[in-house]
Amino acid sequence: MRRMDINEPLEIVNERGEVIGLALRSEIHSNPSLMHRVVHVLIFNKAGELLLQKRSLNKDVAPGRWDTSVGGHVGVAEDLLSAARRETEEELGLTDCDLQYLYSYIHCNSSETELVASYRCIYEDPIGGIFFNRREIDEIRFWSFHEINLAVGKQILSPHCEIEYVNYVRFLDTYRCERRNSS
Repeated sequence: MRRMDINEPLEIVNERGEVIGLALRSEIHSNPSLMHRVVHVLIFNKAGELLLQKRSLNKDVAPGRWDTSVGGHVGVAEDLLSAARRETEEELGLTDCDLQYLYSYIHCNSSETELVASYRCIYEDPIGGIFFNRREIDEIRFWSFHEINLAVGKQILSPHCEIEYVNYVRFLDTYRCERRNSS
């Protein structure tokens, strides 16, 4: 399992995801002009509930808050799908999740700018089969959309999770509209 290293080099990218340089993680996380790539994986059960992870209290960003199923940096010279698979295995121990690319978006805050690539998969086994990384995650559980809607804006979810959720709902709305229009 890879340990987080503030001196780890990460790729700086433009809005199209093209690599334009390298910088240390510590530099990237303190300079929003240095956009870098991250992946999110949204894991759903058969009932359509979304797996969220409760971030460890030891995390420097959003400690103790619920976050996306999986999230992490894309390594140097690593493609997005490989990064999503690696992060899914590192955080949840899952190696057989059939990942489907959803969309990309730019997330910017006062300390960093990320080019996020989001994926999803359906996990059909009992939640007890997920062996999550206890150094990074305190708890996992599936949430209904209703429960997530009730938590939005109450500092229960991480800011990243709330933004990802809004993007996913927007994606679903667009998908449904396109399907209706093509019928």
